[in-house]
Amino acid sequence: MMISSKGRYALRVMIDLAEHAEEGYIPLQTIAARQGISEKYLESILAVLSKAKLLDAVRGKGGGYRLARPAAGYTAFEILSLTEGTLAPVTCLETGQQCENAKNCRTLPLWQGLDRTIADYLGRYTLADLARMEKDPEPYKKGAAHRAAPFIFFNTRCPSRSSSWRACRRSGRYRRDAPA
Repeated sequence: MMISSKGRYALRVMIDLAEHAEEGYIPLQTIAARQGISEKYLESILAVLSKAKLLDAVRGKGGGYRLARPAAGYTAFEILSLTEGTLAPVTCLETGQQCENAKNCRTLPLWQGLDRTIADYLGRYTLADLARMEKDPEPYKKGAAHRAAPFIFFNTRCPSRSSSWRACRRSGRYRRDAPA
């Protein structure tokens, strides 16, 4: 999975709008200048976000864009899913796709676990978190999102970090899906 420039720019723009929410509607030209994105490309990104009701848009003098709800009400997963179309690591997990080998696929549980891990990780970060992160990244370097990463073996969750967890880990039956 690779996040496109469209997804990265959408996150940057949404963070920018969250940081400047008190200014009301912000013109496209102002956002483009602050973010270093061409106005034409930014317009296409904002159109997608507006159509999905993530942004309020007003045309004309005094118009522009603003968040449709508080910054804490948006997750990175929501924004990236919208702009990327899918965040699934393999085609067979995309909505509406049916793999002919799904019943006998030995790697399907691996991809399902990765898909859940991606969704869980990106779902933990709100726009408000990302705006704070930009100002003071230190608390997020080894933040709760990394410590809370689950241990998964197919559809089974490993017990918490207790002696039983260590025994499971040593046996090799459980693997960490995200870095510690």
